[in-house]
Amino acid sequence: MTTVSIGDLTVNYSEQGSDETSSAPIVLVHGLGEDSRSWAHTQRDLADLHTYAYDLRGFGSTTVGDAEGTLEQLGRDLVAFLETVTGPAIVVGFSAGGTIVLWAAAERPDLVSRAIVLGTSSVVGRAAAEFYTQRADQAADTATDEFRAAMRDDTVAGLVSAHDRVDEITARRLEAVGEGAGYANAARAMAGVREQPLTPRLSEIRQHVDVIAADRDALCPEKAAKMIVDGLPDVTYRVIPDAGHLMNVDNPAAVTAALREAIVGA
Repeated sequence: MTTVSIGDLTVNYSEQGSDETSSAPIVLVHGLGEDSRSWAHTQRDLADLHTYAYDLRGFGSTTVGDAEGTLEQLGRDLVAFLETVTGPAIVVGFSAGGTIVLWAAAERPDLVSRAIVLGTSSVVGRAAAEFYTQRADQAADTATDEFRAAMRDDTVAGLVSAHDRVDEITARRLEAVGEGAGYANAARAMAGVREQPLTPRLSEIRQHVDVIAADRDALCPEKAAKMIVDGLPDVTYRVIPDAGHLMNVDNPAAVTAALREAIVGA
């Protein structure tokens, strides 16, 4: 793992491969309740490509800085990472990470050469906004039984086949969240997408976008993915079979295959 000072943050990231690979740099952006380690399997399976996975503001080993609780700030963080570390890149985002990627793709097409989003929404309904706000409030003390049970419940809801790994995955996610400031920040940012949906900006994204959904995702169903597809000028749509929202846990091989196809066409 490597750290770099960017703005008000010390950002932690993992790099696999080198500039000698044939692909452009690939930046992997994790979702809520995770950190860069959620991409470890992907980075291993795409070892022939040049990948970077970083911890979002306040997750994993990245500092929280002066958190604003907005999608725009998290998008600016991604842009700053691209400016400082990789240069123009193919950017991959999962769930909330995908929403961040779409914001950056619309804002800085010179840095996001292509986008790939998995299990992502461009708009948040009332129930989802209330959920994010509740989780942000609970994250004020991540040591409580209430928060730990909520994280376990969310893990269960995100899986369809890997239920034998619930305790393992929950423990990993709790470690990624740490003291909770980054989790609360990102949850409030996603709640804010209800009042400021990203959907109107999709038509601004002229780069190619690959939208990947899981066929049994109860948290971000296919209709959310298709809403993004309908708003994009240049898009490919793929579905991961036999997987819930945490598709990289339920069916990691299919996710890696879809990413490789999207990146190199193989």
